[in-house]
Amino acid sequence: MKVIVTGVTGMVGEGVMHACLNHADITEVLIVGRRPYGGTHPKLKELVHSDLYNIEPVANQLTGYDACYFCLGTTSVGKNEEEFTKTTYDLTLSFAKILVSVNPNMTFTYISGTGTDSTEKGKTMWARVKGRTENDLLKLPFKQAFMFRPGYLHPTKGLKNTLPYYKYITWLYPVFKVLFPNMVSALNDLGLAMINVTQKGYTKSIIEVKDINNLAKMQ
Repeated sequence: MKVIVTGVTGMVGEGVMHACLNHADITEVLIVGRRPYGGTHPKLKELVHSDLYNIEPVANQLTGYDACYFCLGTTSVGKNEEEFTKTTYDLTLSFAKILVSVNPNMTFTYISGTGTDSTEKGKTMWARVKGRTENDLLKLPFKQAFMFRPGYLHPTKGLKNTLPYYKYITWLYPVFKVLFPNMVSALNDLGLAMINVTQKGYTKSIIEVKDINNLAKMQ
């Protein structure tokens, strides 16, 4: 497979990219971002484009891919609903619409989050915006689309974009797995789940933590 990964200058995107680069069935990983990632690998290609709200000028470089693992996102902290909608809904949908126009047989996966509001009517702003984003992505004519809702993600050792505070809590991961098995997963397993759902499909389009852990184990 040939896949596109976004958001690799963040922890989640970098972890998904790492899982893809190490997977035997993936022959090429194209990372798309506003600034260079700064890494090299025989399978890795990079497309730097300053305006991810408008990828139409580089659409010809995005053809021929089997999947897009969309891991680009921002926190809602300090943003009002209009601002968060622009950086979440508007950015994701504009990117996805160009992709599906040039890759109709593509699988699209989107990193959302536990607690996302599919009704779009709840009291929590970020959950409503994420819910609207999920709902409208699922209306696009991709071959397959899956909305991933991870909880706590245990970082992949050795990657450069792991958030600093994780060094204080990673030792608790085995405890979290026992006490909250449906709320935690390894970042590498998230990547494996995305790859497996691309290859094998799944019975649900909304992928919760339990599904992520199950998909990661699929042979």
